[in-house]
Amino acid sequence: MTERKIKVGIVGGAGYTGGELLRILVNHPNVDIALINSKSNAGKNIGAVHHDLFSENLTFSDQENYAEMDVVFLCAGHGEAVKFLDAQSLPESLKIIDLSHDFRLASKSEAKGRKFVYGLPELNKERIKSSNSIANPGCFATAIQLGLLPLANANLLTDVFTTGITGSTGAGQSLSATGHFSWRQNNIQAYKSLSHQHIGEISESLAQLQGNQNASVNFIPWRGDFTRGIFISSTLKCDKSLEELKTLYEEYYHNQPFTSISDEPIHLKQVVNTNHCLIQLEQNEGTLVIHSVIDNLVKGASGQAVQNMNIIFGLDESTGLRLKGNAF
Repeated sequence: MTERKIKVGIVGGAGYTGGELLRILVNHPNVDIALINSKSNAGKNIGAVHHDLFSENLTFSDQENYAEMDVVFLCAGHGEAVKFLDAQSLPESLKIIDLSHDFRLASKSEAKGRKFVYGLPELNKERIKSSNSIANPGCFATAIQLGLLPLANANLLTDVFTTGITGSTGAGQSLSATGHFSWRQNNIQAYKSLSHQHIGEISESLAQLQGNQNASVNFIPWRGDFTRGIFISSTLKCDKSLEELKTLYEEYYHNQPFTSISDEPIHLKQVVNTNHCLIQLEQNEGTLVIHSVIDNLVKGASGQAVQNMNIIFGLDESTGLRLKGNAF
């Protein structure tokens, strides 16, 4: 157990993932938020941007004294983490947890002498424990992989057909035509069919467990008419009985505090505002459907980043993450 508090720096603290990270860390018993970097908001209280944090005595800064930190969370946009490392001279002991997709793929996992470990705890917990650089998984990737990892571990995956719907916060805080209320309200849309950027990291994780490239993930994402959460349904052929499959899933996740198997139909409100993933299995005449739900900003981003921090620093991985969902 860490005795002194962990000194945390946040780069890109004004966006959705930065704000969610702050909401979690202000109540983390082992953390001292020492720096919140945002050049465009330097000098402002964080409540000026994240209105629900108005009572917190924390201020955005344009300072970059990261050598004084124990861990730095990179919450800037995709491509910015690479620029950050190029521009900084950081001590090897400093832990970095990047929430962009810059270092998630094996071919892009090394930079400035650092080797980034893919930070899905349900897959790489032992590697995370000894790492100083973590590539936090994508939100869709997290929800899809958690639904499929037990099957990959049992070498049961071939072609997988997946659909998933996400809330508007998944698109980030910048204005866009498909992010406006008037467009999202009473509307859904498929996008990036079969070409979403998270497919690569999903394929690498499944191959890591299964030991081959036989698992082909055909993914169609949807933009949904709500703000938070991801609902995934993955379909594949499988000859195992439903009872055997439930046992397989329960055994794989028995020591994972944030992933649970449900016998009842699942829905988003069970997990929104939490770091949990809930999974439900259905089967009909040799066809298996795996439903999985997460909050895209918590288990799909900032919560998982804190979970990784807890693991690196030897804390109980659920520290600061015992969050309750909104039932209504």
